[in-house]
Amino acid sequence: MASSSTIEKPSAQGSAKRKFDRMNRLRDLELKMNEARKLNHQEVVAEDERKKRPKNFEAKKMRTEWEEEVERKKKECEERGEVFDRVKLLDVGADEAERWERKKKKKNPDTGFADYEQATFRQYQTLTKQMKPNMQEVDRQKEKLGDDFYATSNTLGLHQQKDTKEAVDRMVVDLEKQIEKRSKYSRRRTFDEDADIDYINERNMKFNKKLERFYGSYTAEIKQNLERGTAV
Repeated sequence: MASSSTIEKPSAQGSAKRKFDRMNRLRDLELKMNEARKLNHQEVVAEDERKKRPKNFEAKKMRTEWEEEVERKKKECEERGEVFDRVKLLDVGADEAERWERKKKKKNPDTGFADYEQATFRQYQTLTKQMKPNMQEVDRQKEKLGDDFYATSNTLGLHQQKDTKEAVDRMVVDLEKQIEKRSKYSRRRTFDEDADIDYINERNMKFNKKLERFYGSYTAEIKQNLERGTAV
């Protein structure tokens, strides 16, 4: 009887140890599953954020960073009393400069008027290139709003974001510049209410203007005599 009890005791200890090992492995698996679930959720959120971004987000971000770097170098050159354009050329090789020159000659920035859609797109590109966003303010808004920072089909934009007074002032100044520019290039002729009415319709008005433009200097005296009633 004593010998049998001594044989059962080690077997019980081995069973408890195996059970303890299985519990440890199970706990490790649960920890790994939770970690994988957390990483998967982070990746899903990041992918959803990337999908909400515009198609040219990365390109615009790289361009903005490049513009900030250029502005920083300009300030450094001004502090040292150097000309930025000359300093910039020191880092440009002959092959690269020749390639830029060929690209500049090949590129035609003004292709003329094609249709209103293309004209609107060109104006949009011009206006967005002039914008210089404050990336620190963008990062602050991104942290504050979270997922609401990127607009979706359900975003109204009324309460999520509020423009600052400086941003509104910049928009007003930009709109005033656009209005002033359009007024200079407008082909609409202003109507002179004090001008003499010597026409019977619009077609006759244009014809009389052509006559005045070509023969007005020769017929000015005859016209004045007819108006005074002293014509012979």
